[in-house]
Amino acid sequence: MQNRIEKKFFDLETKKEKALICFVTSGDPDLKTSQKIINALPKSGADIIEIGMPFSDPMADGPTIQRSSLRAIQSGINLKKTFNIVKEFRKKDTSTPIILMGYFNPIFQFGLTKFFSEGSKNGVDGLIIVDLPPEEDKLINNYTKKFNIHNIRLLTPTTNKKRIGTISKSSKGFLYYVSIMGITGTKRPSINSVKMSVGKIKKITNLPVIVGFGINNPRQVAQMNSFSDGCVVGSAIVKIIEENLDTKNKATKITKKINDFLKKLKKKC
Repeated sequence: MQNRIEKKFFDLETKKEKALICFVTSGDPDLKTSQKIINALPKSGADIIEIGMPFSDPMADGPTIQRSSLRAIQSGINLKKTFNIVKEFRKKDTSTPIILMGYFNPIFQFGLTKFFSEGSKNGVDGLIIVDLPPEEDKLINNYTKKFNIHNIRLLTPTTNKKRIGTISKSSKGFLYYVSIMGITGTKRPSINSVKMSVGKIKKITNLPVIVGFGINNPRQVAQMNSFSDGCVVGSAIVKIIEENLDTKNKATKITKKINDFLKKLKKKC
């Protein structure tokens, strides 16, 4: 069975479009609002949805996403409820790829067999484990193959040519290029340096290369898409949630503001 991620990139290439990947934290700011936000993302222009699994020590995440994890944890979110969010989403959308992003400890504590089984059963297509290097792939390889959940890997500005080759061989779906050094949502990437890095990566792999970290406006999306296969937008979406926590009818208002924001970005894809 073809994974939804591969099908999505094939469809985008056919239409000569680039991918808009949207990140939100599961359960932020609460379960009901989070479900409504995620359900609305495809109509707003999201080609792929990346759902963050809240963790108490998210070392790669900047302050905005750290606060979203804290809100989600305080709202009572856990992996079981995250899978339920995906399950509810799949009742109306069977084509948009969903990727879970997070850290290995919660997955290990949940139980690897149970995690991958629940992921497959509920409609998860990919997994990004921030703190699991390729050398430790043996821990999850059998599960990713058995349950057809792609292991998507990160590349950074300091990843050398040999390492790019190693990482690309252990990845499926696409490669996620982290455009800046440091944590999410804190700096703006240098277009020229990112372009050079993506060009170097594309000489080594046939996988799509997606750029993320620090992308928050249509101009950046257009620039990145001139040489990459798409962009990830995360902190900018989470910030919209954070800025509207105290508004009346917050789920409706947050969803509308995210929709307006993403439609402007998708025009550049």
